[in-house]
Amino acid sequence: MQSTIRSFVLRQGRLSNAQRRACETLLPKYGIPFSQNRLDLDQVFGRQTSKILEIGFGMGESTAAIAQRYPENDYLGIEVHTPGVGSLLNQIEKLELTNLRIIQHDAVEVLQYMLPTECLKGIHIFFPDPWPKAKHHKRRLIQPALVARLGEHLEPGGYLHIATDWEDYAIQILQVLNQQSQLINTVPAYAPRPAYRPLTKFEQRGLKLGHDVWDIIFAKK
Repeated sequence: MQSTIRSFVLRQGRLSNAQRRACETLLPKYGIPFSQNRLDLDQVFGRQTSKILEIGFGMGESTAAIAQRYPENDYLGIEVHTPGVGSLLNQIEKLELTNLRIIQHDAVEVLQYMLPTECLKGIHIFFPDPWPKAKHHKRRLIQPALVARLGEHLEPGGYLHIATDWEDYAIQILQVLNQQSQLINTVPAYAPRPAYRPLTKFEQRGLKLGHDVWDIIFAKK
């Protein structure tokens, strides 16, 4: 995969004072600077345990909730948008989470340069940008080249969990993952939402309006 491929389009939202302060004071403590050197995740977290990666954590509510609920795992979140990074930093500090770290950088380059092979027990990608217009589908994150690289970083038996509320994107995701020989679906098609993925406020509103959500969970052979 070439590093020129981007996993995002930078649309910087308004940065609150609290988010700005968090980035200035907390990112040095809970953030990992991007580099072209492989990370030793056990050294980063100071222990040997299962490592879970989340790509594009948004404002971080689900990320913080999962890390708080499962303190036995370590979580690494990747996000480029500064308001979301600031928001999650504040939640880490408020909840006193010791098992969560952040990299503010393009996920494609983080995967390429920083993460060792077979270092992850799981990968979460919750509600990636659906790019609903057909002419923009090429910008969608879930493409064969990226999924192949994700598979390289999963340990045998590790899982890739993607959730979306756009049906045509769910269909595309299922097709892309089914084409990866190193991955196998954990269910015949779409999975029920597992207990570890909390309902976001956005998702709850959508469900009340009759919108569906599709969870796709594959495991590495």
